[in-house]
Amino acid sequence: MKKALITGSCGLIGSEAVRFFIEKDFEVVGIDNDMRSYFFGEAASTADIREALSREFKYKYIHKSVDIRDKPEVEEIFKKFSFDLIIHTAAQPSHDWAAREPFTDFEINANGTLNLLEYTRLYSPQAVFIFTSTNKVYGDTPNRLPLIEKDTRWELPKNHKFYEGIDESMSIDASLHSLFGASKVASDILVQEYGRYFNLKTASFRGGCLTGPLHKGAELHGFLAYLCKCIAKEQKYKIYGYKGKQVRDNIHSYDLVNAFWHFYLNPKKGEVYNIGGSRHSNISMKEAISYFEKALGKLAKIEYSKVNRKGDHIWYISSVDKFKSHYPDWNYKYDIDSIMDEICKKQKA
Repeated sequence: MKKALITGSCGLIGSEAVRFFIEKDFEVVGIDNDMRSYFFGEAASTADIREALSREFKYKYIHKSVDIRDKPEVEEIFKKFSFDLIIHTAAQPSHDWAAREPFTDFEINANGTLNLLEYTRLYSPQAVFIFTSTNKVYGDTPNRLPLIEKDTRWELPKNHKFYEGIDESMSIDASLHSLFGASKVASDILVQEYGRYFNLKTASFRGGCLTGPLHKGAELHGFLAYLCKCIAKEQKYKIYGYKGKQVRDNIHSYDLVNAFWHFYLNPKKGEVYNIGGSRHSNISMKEAISYFEKALGKLAKIEYSKVNRKGDHIWYISSVDKFKSHYPDWNYKYDIDSIMDEICKKQKA
């Protein structure tokens, strides 16, 4: 039986990957020490997901409550198992939170990734290594695009080269990243370097908004899930800047993990892919509020701040053309309506 190591195995993408790859006849070792509750409070804890995975997959899921910064503990796992696949989703995921504890952010995102790469090289060099990077590696460069303000969103002219989505040609230099973006740049580059320098099968997937019904949305992370939760529970939701017209593309956790599967079947070395909802699945905050209000039958309690979050994107839609050119059999299962319907049903349950 093939073996996969999945870090952040109880988070949104990690838990989706656990289920997906067990269904593909993998035995999965999951690393997750519920740092999400430390970042965002007990309401964001993934302990219930850990219990559900352990209960559902008794003999195919092995849970390790290990911190990826702990080199001896991580090395011990690599010594014990020979992995065919490593999916690295564990991270400090909020660019606002990173400024509170820069050492914690960098040590988890950059040093933790280095630990995993080095032990992959030493103990499972034949494995495929997949890293969930972020569009924040481009910093605020997308904000320099010639955006047009419309009734419900900011938008690009249709004749602009990035109208269908931002591709991997955008520079990551000379921009404001946030400390989170900087730590993810470091890990992204490390993943590329281990592929090119050490000839490992690695890829960085630079995600847009990753979402789904199992997302434990919090104020500082998880746009759609947290917005839906606030409207459903009649709680205040605060929008920072850009009149609530900022645009995000959203990709369902299943579609992202399915992209991982296609890469695993035909891996490359030191590759980079922008991955997100593209033009297929995107929405502005104002549009999302209207959608959830109608679906839930409740009015949102919105507070607007004229001050935007530092380095936050006004408009970001990913181009997935490069990935689809390499893996033409991959396609979306979910669009923005089906994603939001699932999130609503979860809140109503």
